[in-house]
Parts: sequence; C-alpha cells; structure tokens
Amino acid sequence: MATDIKAPTFPESVAEGSVAAWHKKPGDSVERDELIVEIETDKVVLEVVAPEAGTLSEVLVEEGDTVESEQVLGKIGEGKAEGGEKAEAKKADAKAETKGDAKAKPAAGGKTHEVKAPTFPESVQEGTVASWNKQVGEAVKRDEVLVEIETDKVVLEVVAPADGALAEIKVEEGSQVTSEQLLATFTEGAGGAAAPSEEKAPASADDGASDEKVGDKILAPAARKLVAEHDLDVNAIEGTGKGGRILKEDVQRAVKEGSAKKSAKPAGGAKVAAAPAPAVEGARPEKRVPMSRLRQTIAKRLVQAQQTAAMLTTYNEVDMGAVMDLRAQYKDTFLKAHDVKLGFMGFFVKAASEALKRFPDVNASIDGTDIVYHGYQDIGVAVSTDRGLVVPVLRDTDSMKIADVEKGIVDFGKRARDGKLGIDEMQGGTFTITNGGIFGSLMSTPILNPPQTAILGMHKIQERPMAVNGKVEIRPMMYLAVSYDHRMIDGKDAVQFLVTMKELLEDPSRLLLDI
Repeated sequence: MATDIKAPTFPESVAEGSVAAWHKKPGDSVERDELIVEIETDKVVLEVVAPEAGTLSEVLVEEGDTVESEQVLGKIGEGKAEGGEKAEAKKADAKAETKGDAKAKPAAGGKTHEVKAPTFPESVQEGTVASWNKQVGEAVKRDEVLVEIETDKVVLEVVAPADGALAEIKVEEGSQVTSEQLLATFTEGAGGAAAPSEEKAPASADDGASDEKVGDKILAPAARKLVAEHDLDVNAIEGTGKGGRILKEDVQRAVKEGSAKKSAKPAGGAKVAAAPAPAVEGARPEKRVPMSRLRQTIAKRLVQAQQTAAMLTTYNEVDMGAVMDLRAQYKDTFLKAHDVKLGFMGFFVKAASEALKRFPDVNASIDGTDIVYHGYQDIGVAVSTDRGLVVPVLRDTDSMKIADVEKGIVDFGKRARDGKLGIDEMQGGTFTITNGGIFGSLMSTPILNPPQTAILGMHKIQERPMAVNGKVEIRPMMYLAVSYDHRMIDGKDAVQFLVTMKELLEDPSRLLLDI
C-alpha cells in the first residue's frame, strides 16, 4: 500500500512554498527519515523526510512547482518501481524537447537543464544574485549549491539538478532577478574539461545593460561592487572579458596581486569619470554600494513602527553589583555544571519574565482595534549578524532556568550568524530585549518590534559615583530603557515595569523567592 509524502505544516504567515529539489527519483530506494525533497518558503528551506522505508513510486509535483501546507508531494511504495524510472525519463525527455533550440548546446555531457531562480512569494518582487558558487565547466554533484539569491528576508540556495556542470551563466553576481527567471544552463554528466569554448560565457552571458563605464573601462556589476569595496583604481585593472570588459575574476586577481591600489595622489592629474559604485578619485573619496534586501526590510519595518505607534521611552538605572558578584562567585561552577558561561542576559530574561507577569499590558500586542493579552512570555533576543539584525524568540521563558536561557541565546547567536535559523524561531514573540551595551552604548532609545507593544534596551555597565546610605561610592551602573506603545500602555505601568526590573536585578534573590 502506497504512503503519501506530504509538505510540512506551514505557519499562518506562510501561504505556500515551492519545491526546491527532489533528492530521490521514482524507483529509488529510501530509508525511514531519509531526506526526499526540500520545500522553499519566503524565509527558510524545509526538509521533507521519508515517513517509512520503501521505494519512491510516484512524484506528483515537479521542482519549481508551488505547493500548499500538507499537500501530497509523492508516494512511497513497498517494491521496486521500474516503471517510475521510465516515467521520470519520459518527463525529462519531454522537458528537454520544450527547452527550445535557441540555447547553444554544450560541448560535452548529456541532457541540458535550465537553472531557474526559486518561486518567490507574492510579497517578494525580486532578488539579487549574491554569489555563484560554481563556474562554467566546474564539475558538481547533484544538490550542490550553484548560486545564492538574496531577497529581503532570506538568502535562497539554488542547487544542481543532477551530476554535471554549468554550461552557461546567464546573470552575473549583483544582477536583479525575478521569480523563476533563467539563471544558467546545466549539462548532465559534464564537468572538468566541459565546453572549453564556453569558458568565457559568463563574461558575455548578459546583454551588458547593467554594465558600468568608468573612464575607458567597462565593469560588470559584480566587478563594480568589488572595486568599490576594495577602493581600487579601475585604470590599473586589465579586463579579460569581451571587448576588455572587467570581470569579477579580474578584480579578485588585482586584489590578490595588489596591483590596483589607489595612490595617495592621482598620477599626472588624470581624472576618472564618476560612477555610482567605484570610489571617487581625489582627496575626498566616496563609495556607493547597494543596500541588501534584509537591510531594506529592516529599514521599512523600523520606519513603519515609528509612524504607526505612539512610541515613548522611559529610563532608569540599575546597580549591577549584586549580579556581577553572583557571576564572579559561581561562574566556574556554572560552566562545569551546564557547559555554558553564565552571562548577564539570563538574569535580564528571567527578570523580564517576572515583570511581564506582573504587568500584562506590557506583554500584550495590538491587532487592528483589538488588544491581545498573552498568557505566556515569549521573549525575543536581538542578535546582530553580518547581514543585519534578527530577533529569534525564547519560548515560555517563565518556566526556563537561567542555564536554559544562556544555552538558547548561544545557540541562536551561532545559527543566526550561519543563516540557519528557522522561520518559526523568529515569529510570535511577546516582548523583545536588545543589548547595545556589547557595542559600548551608554544610552539609547530602542524602537518597537511590531506588533509587540514594548522593548527593553540594555546598555554598557559603567562605574559611576553614587550616593549609598549617605556616602559616595563607585558602583557599576547600567542605564535601562523601555520603549512602549502609548496607545496600549500607560506611563504608570511602563515606569513600574522598569522599576520592577531594577529591583529584581539589584536583589537577584527575589527571582528565587518570587517577591
């Protein structure tokens, strides 16, 4: 009896996904929990594994097709499915026939595949070719990453449809692409010495519409970006592309050799025509680089938060002496017992969880004209990455131990920097904590993370003279800031929430005694 292979259950914010890659073909044997197919959404790639051991007997949706939550993707049978292999071969042949004869056939290898951009969701209009991981003629294995497409939410990976090699690259790094746009052609069985006559295909693959002319030089988009990043003299770079066009490889070679560095003063007073991306010649250099899509999304959300919420910030300061003494006393024991360092964030998350229980308005959110009160505390922790700020969420923090919090934050930080966070891990928080203190910030005004109604800002610990029992003492102090939506939260509640945080942190034993 055949067993259905279904798409995962998507969260409410994800309407559909697209079939990124089948890892098995009809007739292939599979083991239980072995990866069969990958489903790509607008934020993450989801893996679908075999529900039981058997043979993939039927594939109901092709790569690139759009699928809904829990849609049947294929079937697993008990026996061999030779007929399935024949059916798959017929499908592949039919696809090859409809590709058209307009494309030049590769010099080596078998069937030709079109490498297309993923199917973008409705909210994503276009993406940017971030990097080609493989070059024309380079041998690749099935499911190896060929190219990365950056959207405003996530970097999407496009993988090889089979063993073989790229025959031709149609769009270069830095170029804009739309949903399902043709990126390259791929030849099965090719590789190594494949298609020597097409080695320069990437240089002339596009029509040059996005090239940039700088003086007498013509730069490809990816080359232009590298020139700007390394502040190079384009006149000193020799182009190997068609008509002397400067390619990404030419710039990389110049960087490695150090042959195109700009001198302190322009030689012979020569002037170079201004261009959007490369640095401007002269004593006051500038450079222009495109804003990443994640950065564009962050900017849009932050401006939206300021325009829609009646945002106000209240401040207080906390003596961190008690927490610092506790850390110093137990840091070695804590590390041995839990295999994670005892940081400050664990105390702040636990203190915030307790304060949120006492002030439910701060833990609520606004949905249209409704107020949603949450009977749980899910605290988002802002994590800085090379691509921008992400906010993974710690669930049910009121029931977590400090060690659990510290382990969760370390794990989030590592996976955020590697781009491995799942879509569900960045959704549904009820409150957010951001720590500008790790970068040296003494005081700031954090911006709300909609639809949440409050956010806590931590800052640098600095020794300051304080009046303690009528005497001046030098104490380790930190400014705390709570920004809140005045439509939902009254000033009294916001201030008392922050005072409660201060009291819990200055006397951590209150966290244990629940007072």
